[in-house]
Amino acid sequence: MNLKSYTLELANIIASVPEDNRGAFLTAFQASEKNPVVLYGFNIWLGFLGIDRFLVGDILAGVLKLITFGGFGIWVIVDYFLIGSRARQKNIELAREMARSFDRRSVAAPAPTRPPEQADEWGAGIDGGDADGGD
Repeated sequence: MNLKSYTLELANIIASVPEDNRGAFLTAFQASEKNPVVLYGFNIWLGFLGIDRFLVGDILAGVLKLITFGGFGIWVIVDYFLIGSRARQKNIELAREMARSFDRRSVAAPAPTRPPEQADEWGAGIDGGDADGGD
């Protein structure tokens, strides 16, 4: 997945979240998303141990890279080109899942307030005067 299609898909997902929940969604998504540049750095530095695949959530691929030392170096080179796209795909999956959960959740409405002319249980109005309007 290239950057342009990733950005368009993410914008569509954000637009599908109710406006009241959009800020909370963005905060939660930004805290959870995987940065493709960071994963690329992990691939260069510790790719032969599969750390990049563990971080993106591909546990099986991470274990296979770990026990084969990055596919004897070949898998590390292949992941130079694939890890950024895989990170974006995982981010889109995460955004869709989070959008569904934020779509079901609604922001609590403020508590209803009494009109000022309504009397409380002792007969006094809100302003502290008598309910019958006398002095």
